[in-house]
Amino acid sequence: MPPHNVNVHKQNVLKLQQITMEEDGIRNNLSQQELMQQSNSIDGCSVVVQSPPSGRPSLTKSQILTVVVLCYVNLINYMDRFTVSGILQDIKDTFHMTDTQSGLLQTAFVITYMFMAPIFGYLGDRFSRKYLMAVGVFFWCLTTLIGSYMPNYGLFLLFRCFVGVGEASYSTIAPTIISDMFVKDLRSKMLALFYFAIPVGSGLGYIIGAEVTQLVGNSGNHSEAWRWGLRVTPAMGLIAVLLILFVLKEPPRGESEGGNQLEATSFWEDLKYLFTNRSFILSTLAFTCVTYVAGALAWWGPIFVERGVKIQEHSNIKIDDVAFIFGAIAMTAGLLGVPLGSFTGQKLRQKIQAADPLVCGVGLLLSTPFLIGAMAMAQTNTGASFAVVFFGQLFLNMNWAVVSDIVLYTVIPTRRSSAEAFQILFSHALGDAGSPYVVGKVAETFYPWFHNDTLTSDDHASFEIVEANTPYKNDTDVYADFKSLQYSMYICALVEILGVVFFFWNALYIAGDKRTCELMTAGKEKEEPELNTHL
Repeated sequence: MPPHNVNVHKQNVLKLQQITMEEDGIRNNLSQQELMQQSNSIDGCSVVVQSPPSGRPSLTKSQILTVVVLCYVNLINYMDRFTVSGILQDIKDTFHMTDTQSGLLQTAFVITYMFMAPIFGYLGDRFSRKYLMAVGVFFWCLTTLIGSYMPNYGLFLLFRCFVGVGEASYSTIAPTIISDMFVKDLRSKMLALFYFAIPVGSGLGYIIGAEVTQLVGNSGNHSEAWRWGLRVTPAMGLIAVLLILFVLKEPPRGESEGGNQLEATSFWEDLKYLFTNRSFILSTLAFTCVTYVAGALAWWGPIFVERGVKIQEHSNIKIDDVAFIFGAIAMTAGLLGVPLGSFTGQKLRQKIQAADPLVCGVGLLLSTPFLIGAMAMAQTNTGASFAVVFFGQLFLNMNWAVVSDIVLYTVIPTRRSSAEAFQILFSHALGDAGSPYVVGKVAETFYPWFHNDTLTSDDHASFEIVEANTPYKNDTDVYADFKSLQYSMYICALVEILGVVFFFWNALYIAGDKRTCELMTAGKEKEEPELNTHL
């Protein structure tokens, strides 16, 4: 017999009303329910009156505006992060950087970003998230603008580090606000909308950086034109600060899941909880592989394609158009890939408990052959390489919203900012913080193998065959630059396979960890999650 609530009317008439329960026994959205104690008694028994849950939760104007503000800030966040990638060659020419120094620009930024993330995660679980984000975004805009005026590589590198401090304040906190406003599939949809900003913002970063640089360069002083490309997002960031302060509404922590009774615990208790949460650990390790590949592609992708264009005799793509096309592909792949992953997870989880990590794993597995093919084709056909890399990025982008959703429904509300922060710390520390530097360093290691001064007689013979199809027959530097970077980029395929293993491993524990989180949020005793033998 299904459970019932007892409703008391003025005429003291009893009415039994069935409560709709989900498969796991937890209601869909507790934020729409109000619990009230009344002094009415029936046959001497006290009665607790509970209003029935509404059907499908409706979106309020305040919630819509808050999500729009968060998406806007996330968009310009990633625009700023990858504007440098779109104008990297111009920056290299100005500061006379090596490949290692070029990669270090992104690595230094992400290292600062990841070490500041736990600090803002701790603060975000205890203080006003709204004001923390406003201060952080303002600091990020200021340092980006000042950094564009730096006269040498060392100072420019220093201010890229400062930018990481500001961005850490936002990235760790924003998803938890969405989590506190929505649950279940509605939360997944809002997270998918929020994570649209990653590929779209990245693509716009390439485009704006390259186009603004070209526009200013055409009017004179081409060598310094790239600095203006960095000054677009700070202006947009100031608008974001005002929106955060005067439009964004911060919900109580745990409101959407009825977890208002939860209180913040000590930092060490948070750590113990997170590092014994198997789904959090495994999803973080898997996401680290995703960020490694995404970071390497985002930073080195345009330069790699440009080098491929240079070694072709009759390329079907102009070298000045590479950054624009690469950005457009990244943006389009994100617009399709992020909702594809989120939608697939929502549909499959109705039948398969472990759908989310399985969707991520399959997406990563499908991405691998396309990325390998794109890197191989870049030597002979740039257009075909662009077409193939689109599908590689499409499947790679299926992970963003789903991984965040996994963290939010397997970690209790009062520890979610810390969870987001530590996932940022470890996924970036071992992922995109190191990948730009590692790819550049490995490419420099491979470079002598392809340079004609170090080739053997047999190597010279095979090399001359390749060179015969290029306009650079007397200069092997361009060919060596391309091949060394190509071999270094192939490492991404191995990292993707490792990510697949972690996602499939996560599928064994996801159902039990989700159940444990729901019980703790509802104020019940924690249950030890069991191995999920029914995927």
